[in-house]
Amino acid sequence: MEFPMNKPKVVIIGGGIAGLCTGVYLQKCGFETEILEMHAIAGGLATAWKRSGYTFENCVHWLVGSKEGGPLNAGWKEVFDIGRLRFFDDPVYQVLERGDETLTIYRDPGRLRDELLAKAPGDAAAIREFVGLIEKFSKFRFPEGDSFLANLGALLKMVPYLPALGKYGKLTMADYAKKFKHPLLNGFFAAGLGDLSFLAIAFSLGWMADHNAGYPIGGSLALIGLVEENYKKLGGRVRFKTRVERILVEGGRAVGAALAGGEEVRADVVVSAADGHATIFEMLDGKFVDEKVKRVYETYKPFPSYVQVSLGVGADLGGEPGFVTTFLDKGIEVDPVTSEDAVSFRVFNFDPTFAPAGKTAVVVFLGTYNDAHWRGLRENDRPRYEAEKKRVAAAVIGVFEKRFPKARGKVEVVDVATPATVVRYTGNWKGSMEGWLMTPKTGVKTLSPVLPGLRNFYLAGQWISPGGGLPAGQITGRMVARRIAKDNNLPWRPA
Repeated sequence: MEFPMNKPKVVIIGGGIAGLCTGVYLQKCGFETEILEMHAIAGGLATAWKRSGYTFENCVHWLVGSKEGGPLNAGWKEVFDIGRLRFFDDPVYQVLERGDETLTIYRDPGRLRDELLAKAPGDAAAIREFVGLIEKFSKFRFPEGDSFLANLGALLKMVPYLPALGKYGKLTMADYAKKFKHPLLNGFFAAGLGDLSFLAIAFSLGWMADHNAGYPIGGSLALIGLVEENYKKLGGRVRFKTRVERILVEGGRAVGAALAGGEEVRADVVVSAADGHATIFEMLDGKFVDEKVKRVYETYKPFPSYVQVSLGVGADLGGEPGFVTTFLDKGIEVDPVTSEDAVSFRVFNFDPTFAPAGKTAVVVFLGTYNDAHWRGLRENDRPRYEAEKKRVAAAVIGVFEKRFPKARGKVEVVDVATPATVVRYTGNWKGSMEGWLMTPKTGVKTLSPVLPGLRNFYLAGQWISPGGGLPAGQITGRMVARRIAKDNNLPWRPA
C-alpha cells in the first residue's frame, strides 16, 4: 500500500472490539492510530479471566458470522483471520427445567418443532408460527456491500421479509410469551429481558439454524487476541492502563485527549469507542448535545448489569447441557430490589481450554438494574460487600449442586464479579452488560456517530447500535472508519 508521507493521526478511546476494529480499518486506509485503553488488556466487556487453572468467560455465547460465506463472515475476515478460530456448533441452544419437567430448545428448526409439539401440544399454532419465523429469518441477509448496486440488491431481497419485520418488530419478549400456555415455553420468552424485542431471539435462532452462530473455542480471549494481533501487525499502537479524563476541543474541533495525570495526546481525529454516557457527559462535559441525543439517554433502556458467579468444578460434566436454565420454587435474592426465580448455568464442557482435564468451568449471570447498591457497598462498606458476594455465591452453589449432584462438594474455585466490577474495569454506564437494549422502540437502526457542533469526532460501538453484541463493534467500527476516510480524502480500503 502507498500512504501519504504525513499520515493523519487518530486517537481511539477504548480497546474493546469496536475500538480494535475501528483501528484495523483506519490503519488499512493510511491513518496513524493509537488506542487508549483504561484496563490492562484489550477487549472491554468482551473478556474472560483466569483463576487457579480455570478460565471464566464474561461475554461470548456465540459469534454471528462463524459460517464461511454466511452473513457477517466477510466483515470479520476484514478485521482478523477468522479461519484461525475453531467453532463449536452445539445442536442444543438451551435446556429449560422445572423439577422433573424439561424442554429442549434445539438449533435445528425441525427438531425444535417436534420437541415443542410433543411437550406443549396445546400451543401447536403458536409453535408452528414461531418455528416458521426461525426458518424464515435463517435466510435473511443484511446489506453488507460498499457499492450502491450491491446494497440495492440486498435491499430488494429484504422486501419479502418486511411484513414479518413490521408485525413482529412491535412485540417484546414479554408480549410474545403470552402466546404460550405451557409454563416452560412461556418462561423461555418471559424470563429475563422482557422488554427485549422479540426479533432478537427470532434472528438469533435463525442464525443458529443456518450454522452461522458457532461458539469460538477459547472464547473472548481467543477472538480479541486475534483482532489485537492484526491491529498491531498493521502498525497500530495500544496504550494500556491509560484513562482518558477529557476530550480536547479547540474551535469546535476535537484535537486529542487529556489523560489522568495531566498528559495530553494530540490528534487530527478522535474516536470514542468507550462508554457513551461517560464520553458525552463527562469527557465532553455535555457541551455537544441536542434534543435528539438527550432523548436517547433519557428514554432508551440499557441492558441490565449483573452479578457473575463463576465456579471451578473438580468434576467432568461432559454430557450435561452447555446452557441449562433451572426454574426455582423460591428465587435467589440478588440485592434488596432484585430476585431471580430462574438460574441459567453455562457449563463449559465443550471448551477444553477453560479447565484442567477432568474438570469444568461453570458461569452464572444474575441480572440487576440496582448497580448503585453494589457500587455503594464496595465504596462505603467493603466487609458487607464481600459478605453479599459470598451470600449470592452460596445460593447459586446450592442450586447448582442440587441440579448437578455429580459436582456436589467439588466446587474448588468460586469467583464473584458485581456491577461494581464492571464499572471498575470497563467504565460501562450503570455497569450495563452491553449498551442499549434492543426494544420495539429502538429497533435496529444505528444512531448517529457524530455529535452536533463538534468536528473531527466520532462515536463507535454498542452505544450507537441498539442490541449491542460483538457484531456491533465490527459494523460500527467499519462504518465510522469509512466515514473518517471520506472526510479526510483518503481511499477506503477495507480488504
